[in-house]
Amino acid sequence: MQLHILTTGTQELTQASEIAAAVHPFADFLHIREKHRSAKELLSWVERFAAAGVPLGKIIINDRLDVALAAGAGGVQLTEASLPLQRAKEIAGSMKLGRSVHQTKDALEIKKKEAEWLIFGHVFPTASKPDRKPAGLRKLKEVSAAASVPVIAIGGIQARHIQDIAQAGAEGIAVMSGIFTSGDPIAAAAYYRQEIQRVEEEHNENYSEWQTGRH
Repeated sequence: MQLHILTTGTQELTQASEIAAAVHPFADFLHIREKHRSAKELLSWVERFAAAGVPLGKIIINDRLDVALAAGAGGVQLTEASLPLQRAKEIAGSMKLGRSVHQTKDALEIKKKEAEWLIFGHVFPTASKPDRKPAGLRKLKEVSAAASVPVIAIGGIQARHIQDIAQAGAEGIAVMSGIFTSGDPIAAAAYYRQEIQRVEEEHNENYSEWQTGRH
């Protein structure tokens, strides 16, 4: 399972870059999700993250393909309001493209290899969207089954949810405040990664036992 760590849009660059540098070893990808910032500001964020030690290949920019290309970032996370995925792919070259979805029909429209992953949510209640009802695990399972692209769950995810998320068919989690605004971001990121590894090991053991039972 992948671990995507996202900035929250509530912190300034110095603090965010320090946290990013500390937690990136536990993450597969680190998203700069700062919707209110200009292209020039976002470019500065990528440069500061990279200078702090975050590999460019791990950095994903929310929405702004132009910034991702200019900065040499690892990829871009497209939203429903972004460039269409097919058009973005023509421009992006080998850059990784993610796409945010909120409905099963949206997942069905995206063909295999058009995106590296789909981020779906919010799955659980989250303070960032207090007025919107969470989709829940049942919907996550429906979207994961329908998608031909790996699904990453987002929204109110705590480490204790990882096993249920995996059982619902998702192939990763995306975490914002659970890490970036934690009292101890390093410990929080390490715990999420630890739980992912535990769930993966448990799954592998169960699969081995099932395979043994077949023979």
